[in-house]
Amino acid sequence: MNLLGRFLGIDYGTKRIGLAISDENGTLAFPKEIVLNDQNTYKKIGEIIKKENITEIVVGESVDFSGKLNALSARIDVFILELTEKFNLPIHKQKEFLTSVTARNSKDQKKDFNQSQSHSKVKQIKSGRIDASAAALILQRYLDKRNLKK
Repeated sequence: MNLLGRFLGIDYGTKRIGLAISDENGTLAFPKEIVLNDQNTYKKIGEIIKKENITEIVVGESVDFSGKLNALSARIDVFILELTEKFNLPIHKQKEFLTSVTARNSKDQKKDFNQSQSHSKVKQIKSGRIDASAAALILQRYLDKRNLKK
């Protein structure tokens, strides 16, 4: 059981990685932030792991419409290997079918932005929010499944 530790949910993308964290009881997931998928990715994830007292990680497993692994799956597997080597925490996979679509369509994503913001900035903010929300959906699905087994 994960008492006094939190789960980190990850929505892996080739450009951005959405992050979410759970509450200390491992029942609710909340969008945290996005990190760019670049040379600083593991450093930033490590900072969050330390600051938020993360004890387990849940990574979205990319599948196609028939439920089979898709082209992104191999990159996710390499990412998971790197996470395992760097942080030595339990890592779980959770199918992430349509999480980005669900996040994009949620009410929270439809807030209006200040019209003085540039189009690319608005697009960047929305995309980041979607990635973090998708990570929260992945994490919540895992937590719900795990908590049903208790």
